[in-house]
Order: sequence, then structure tokens, then C-alpha cells
Amino acid sequence: MAARFPLQALALAISTSFLLTACSEGDEPKAPEAAAPAAESAPAEAPAAPAADASAVAPEAVVAHYADMALAVYEDALTSAEKLNEATDALIANPTEETLAAAKEAWLQARVPYQQSEVFRFGNSVVDDWEGQLNAWPLDEGLIDYVKSDDYQHALGNDGANANIIANTELNVGGETMDLTTLTPELLASLNEVGGSEANVATGYHAIEFLLWGQDLNGFEAGAGDRKATDYASGDACTNGNCERRGAYLDAVSDLLVSDLQWMVDQWKPGVEGNYRAELTGMAPSAVYQKMLFGMGSLSLGELAGERMKVALEANSYEDEHDCFSDNTHNSHYYNALGIQNVYTGTYKRIDGTELSGASLSDLVVADKPELNEALTAQLDASVAALGHMKQTAEQAENPVTFDMMIAPDNAEGAKIINDAIAALVEQTGSIEQVAAVVGVDSLEPDDAGHQF
Repeated sequence: MAARFPLQALALAISTSFLLTACSEGDEPKAPEAAAPAAESAPAEAPAAPAADASAVAPEAVVAHYADMALAVYEDALTSAEKLNEATDALIANPTEETLAAAKEAWLQARVPYQQSEVFRFGNSVVDDWEGQLNAWPLDEGLIDYVKSDDYQHALGNDGANANIIANTELNVGGETMDLTTLTPELLASLNEVGGSEANVATGYHAIEFLLWGQDLNGFEAGAGDRKATDYASGDACTNGNCERRGAYLDAVSDLLVSDLQWMVDQWKPGVEGNYRAELTGMAPSAVYQKMLFGMGSLSLGELAGERMKVALEANSYEDEHDCFSDNTHNSHYYNALGIQNVYTGTYKRIDGTELSGASLSDLVVADKPELNEALTAQLDASVAALGHMKQTAEQAENPVTFDMMIAPDNAEGAKIINDAIAALVEQTGSIEQVAAVVGVDSLEPDDAGHQF
């Protein structure tokens, strides 16, 4: 399912819990081409198994490189979030369709490294406990801003589903009254799961996504949200009211995203006493291998195949689409798959185009079970290719079919694209479990989130 985590102390010293539950539907601005590789380009492939003597790879080197990869991915996520923050600041200062489009492009770019980071989430509690404040979904967007009520689907029994923080300076949910006069990062963080509902998500990428795109009112038809830049305008030019507070909300939530990512970068820096990297590199290598493989298997199986695709397809529910306001779901899924492949092969292409590579699980496995290494390498290529096909279909120049169109009840071709991706992810999870035994992990049992495949 989506994220479900109690938050630990962050850079802002916030302590609360966070989460998810429901999206809605408007016209689709074209996603900037730079958000991901072009549709025509082949999906990234893992490098061939090394020809050198893999038995020479030191376990400590695999652990250290895993930490280096995590640091690089989170640094890239932070850099792209800082650019997003600059773009939202520019939109607030000068709300035009051009500055809105630039902020949307920055958001799409920011998803590329962040989605590749999710493979570090499941095996590492420091990430799992933190992640909900950044990527909780789906959300009841009426908590944040105005919605078109006729087309607004929200969690049953959620008192906060129509709270509209932007329009109100006081909030009463679950018998608790809160002062909303000044919208700060700390205040917004405290509103996650307000009233006890996981659908009340006030922060993170998807809150920013809603503030940039607005509701997607197109259902299974083509088109994403179509918020206008005048929602941030001043005086008589302001549309839908409360433009100044809407800008304040966007400013605060973007600042919070940056500070949260900075906190996580600091956890993976080398030479810092007491941070998570110091703890991780002090563990037995087999304990770290378990974290690496559990992250790969759980993201493959329970989260990506299950919660993010199977649920939406079987329920024909665009409310369960991951990036539901922007129709960027195909990219989020693709980069999740790429992140899984990265950890096994020890490779990562940074946002500046440089390549990071080093000692990997693949290096360990090829020494004892070259056939297994070859099989899993091919399966990882296949899952990235399957999700690459989904991505290409959503981005094709003529008649693009996005994820929310693929899950429509009568779209057999779309269902096949999704089911092929699910099948590829399920198959690779079986090999990931076999790898665990080879590297000395007794029992992996990746999280299936209650799904049967």
C-alpha cells in the first residue's frame, strides 16, 4: 500500500505521524520532455556481469558502495528539490503561465531521483519512518485547497476531507481546534493525519503536485489537472480566492521538502559520528545484504506490483494512481524499477549525467552462482523494459495513453501493459530471494503487502 510511517525528529525537530488515502481528477498540460528519458530511447540496462574474479570483491566494499549510492541518490533528490523550491518561489513572486510551467517541470524532474531512492526505504527503518512526510499518497486534497465537489472522491468518514486549510485560519477536526493563521513548515507537518485519517496528507511531493496541477477532473479520459497561474495572482486577478495564502502554503511545503531531504542526506554522509551510515557500516555484511535485498524485493512485489499497480487496475480506480494530479505515474513506476536494478548492479546515473559504479551484490553472486546472476540481471532488464514500455506508451507523440487511461474498465491493451509489468516484477522477486541464500541471508520474506500474485 502507500506509505505508513511514524515520523522521527527531522531537521525541523518535528515529531508526528504521516500518511495517505484519496486523489481526484482537469486538462493535461504536457509533461516536460526533460522529466525522463525520451520515449524512443531504450530503457536502461544493467551492465554485463563482470569478467574479473568476483570472489575478490570484499563484503565491506559492497556495504560501503551501497551507502555511497544512497548518498548520491538523496543528494540528487535534494538538488532537484532545491530547484523546485526556486521555481515555486518564482511562481509565487510572478504568477504567469510560464512560471507555473517551469515549476511543473521542476516537480517532474524532482521525481526522477526520488523515485529511484525508494528501494532504500523498506530495508532501512531510518528511511521508512521518515518517508511518509515526503511521499504519502493517495490524499484527500480538499484538506489543502478548494475542490470541485461534484467530482471529489474522498475517504469515508474523514472529517478533514473538506477542511480547506488555505481558505481557513482555524481548523476543527476530531474535536481539536488548531490555529492556522500562519502557514509554516512546522504547522503543515503537524497536520499530517490530523483527526486520525491517513487520507489527511498536508506535505510532500503530492501536496506540491496538487498545488501546481489542481484536481484531475478527466477520469479515464486524456488530461491531467489544469490549475491556472492566476490562483497565485494578487488583487482582482486572483482566481478561486485566498491566493496569498495559497502561495504561503506552497512556499512552506516546498521549504519543508528541502529540509527533510537535507536531513536524509546527512544520514548517509561518511565520517559523521552517530548518523545512520555509521550504524549501517558497523553491521555484519550479511545484515546489510538483508536490507538491500529486502528493499529490492518489497518494492518489487508488495509496493510497485501490488499497491501501485494491481490495486488500481483491479479496482479500475484512478483515485489509486500514484501521481494522480499530473498524470506522471508511468515515470514514477519506471524510476522505481530502475532503482531496484541500481542496487543489484551497483550502478546509478546521476542527474548531472555522471555514472556511479562499484562493488555490488551482482559481483558477489556471479562468483558462486553465475547462472543465477545471469537470470536476475536479465529479469531486472525485463522489468525495466516492461515499465519502459508503459512509459513510452504514455509519452508517445500520437494518442498517448497514461496510466489512468490504461486502468479503464474497457482498456484491454492498457491492462496487458500493466499486467506484463506486474509479472516481470513478481518473477524477479523470486530470484531476489534465491540471491539472499547465496549471500548468507537466511530468510528474506519480502513484503507482499497482503497481495497474492
